[in-house]
Amino acid sequence: MSQTTDSTKAVSTWAPLRIGLFRALWLAVLVSNVASWMQTVGAQWLLVGQPNAPILVALVQTVDYLPDVLFGLVGGVLADTFDRRRLLMAVQGFLVIVGAALAVLTLAGEMPPALLLTFTFLIGSSSVLILPAYQALVPDLVPRAQLHSAAALSSISVNLARAAGPAVAGVVIARAGVGAVFALNTAMYALFLIVLVAWHPPAGKPKVPEPFVSALRAGGRYVRYAPVVRRILLRSALFLVPASALWSLLPLIASRRLGQGADGYGLLLGALGVGAIAGAIGLPRIRTRLSINALLAASGVVYAVVLAVVVLISNAVVILIVLLPAGVAWMAFLSTINAELQLFLPAWVRARGLSVYQMVLFGAQGVGALFWGLVASPAGLVTTFLIAAAVMLAGVATMRIWPIIDTSGMDRSTVQYWPEPSLALDAAPEDGPVVVRTVYTIPTESEAQFLQAMARVRLSRLRTGATQWGLFRDGEAPHKFVELYVVSSWEEHLRQHADRLTGADQQYEEEAQGFSERPTDTSHLIAVELPEYDL
Repeated sequence: MSQTTDSTKAVSTWAPLRIGLFRALWLAVLVSNVASWMQTVGAQWLLVGQPNAPILVALVQTVDYLPDVLFGLVGGVLADTFDRRRLLMAVQGFLVIVGAALAVLTLAGEMPPALLLTFTFLIGSSSVLILPAYQALVPDLVPRAQLHSAAALSSISVNLARAAGPAVAGVVIARAGVGAVFALNTAMYALFLIVLVAWHPPAGKPKVPEPFVSALRAGGRYVRYAPVVRRILLRSALFLVPASALWSLLPLIASRRLGQGADGYGLLLGALGVGAIAGAIGLPRIRTRLSINALLAASGVVYAVVLAVVVLISNAVVILIVLLPAGVAWMAFLSTINAELQLFLPAWVRARGLSVYQMVLFGAQGVGALFWGLVASPAGLVTTFLIAAAVMLAGVATMRIWPIIDTSGMDRSTVQYWPEPSLALDAAPEDGPVVVRTVYTIPTESEAQFLQAMARVRLSRLRTGATQWGLFRDGEAPHKFVELYVVSSWEEHLRQHADRLTGADQQYEEEAQGFSERPTDTSHLIAVELPEYDL
């Protein structure tokens, strides 16, 4: 596959904010992100003075991200099958209750490390539903040409929060303590809830929810048989595992190497956020000059250099300046990856695909944070960061072997090009399994090309609902090839007809059919239950 290039005209980063609904949701998510970063800073700073601080501080990120790893796909299924606004409202209500309990217990001095990590886990569970539900809405709110800008704005939201949240948290901790930070977070959760309650989207066509287990399996199958998605997930993990060393151990850099307090730590995080915001503003122009893969490689190299510099220099002002390009690299990598994934995923499985990405996003950071914390305890911060820099550069070197796959020529719009099946019997939705049989007549000289085309058709069938697939040559008529694939139920097969096929799937199928000397013949075989019989 060729590398992706972007020769399109630069779209302003701010263009999606002209859309009122996107703007309202973006501001609401910004408030939520500020609260999340204040929560993280408060929790980490509460543990800095504890025995085994490197492990405990790193565990804050690990337990925060653990729910996304354990339940990420579940969140995607719920976001794909239920009303996303109501889902977001329920989650924000949960956060208000948990945040209030955390604040009260902390102010009362009843917050041991184990209980703090438990509350962090509960609050972290919210992102399992919030992120896929919100991100899956974005392609429906903005034009396709503005998706890269919308992804950059999402990164700006995160990094504005990263700049403001830690800085505010540092000031509040220094003046009023960690408990006051948690109380302020709860107020921000409540503000997001109020925005959601006030939002009244236009009534749409009632959606028939897909059965949960069926939807869960369908999401997993889609990712498994989508090489584009798998490559995006791989590149994300290769960047995020070494990158997590900076985020998880920065409190120790601030306190132990630079002699800074909570406000100094907040400034360091703020520098990363400011760098990310500056990068987001300039990213549209950069994308017109660099391919996607070149941009990702450059981000990795810059980040690796920063990982080394922050432990080789002990001047706080210099470190503040050095962290700016790290923020640029972080934002450029993640916003680019996120936009590429949103551009590729079809609407019916978008939240599930994004939730799997979220599992990798947070899982890689959570595992990485724990790993670097364990390394730092015996080896020290300098050795740990240099190892992380080397791992980052090794990941960049794999770009030649595993580049992001070019999707510029793929039509990702939903199409309905299969004719309605005309059955001579009434099939109930739960009837099945269903075997779909298609016969092709292929001349000998076209066999190699036909088989190559059918390799793409195979992945298309498996992505959209098939649980098994096979291609067979007719022994009595060697020019005939029979395609058979199994779908779990008649309802599942009708979902393939209605909303699971894209323009690219149509292209793959028509290319394969083009090699057939006669029109293809498709039939449906529905499983029959036999009566019990004792020999």
